[in-house]
Amino acid sequence: MTNIELILNMLAEATTTEISKEKKPKSFAQNKKIAKQGGTIAGNTRKEIEEKSGKKIVSKSNAKQLGKTNKKQPLKRIK
Repeated sequence: MTNIELILNMLAEATTTEISKEKKPKSFAQNKKIAKQGGTIAGNTRKEIEEKSGKKIVSKSNAKQLGKTNKKQPLKRIK
């Protein structure tokens, strides 16, 4: 998972939360509709970034792999 993937996930969640605060859904169906709207906004943003950058945003790695390299780094002693 790339940093942009994480940011888009956060965008979807934050957008869904804001829409939900305004609409105050009362049923599961209403909540589902609002969640779809938040995801659509993040999805459209992803597509626009991919179009402008010419690169795919979605990767095969997951969040646990962020910041890790293929080689293990030796521990440094702190003096």
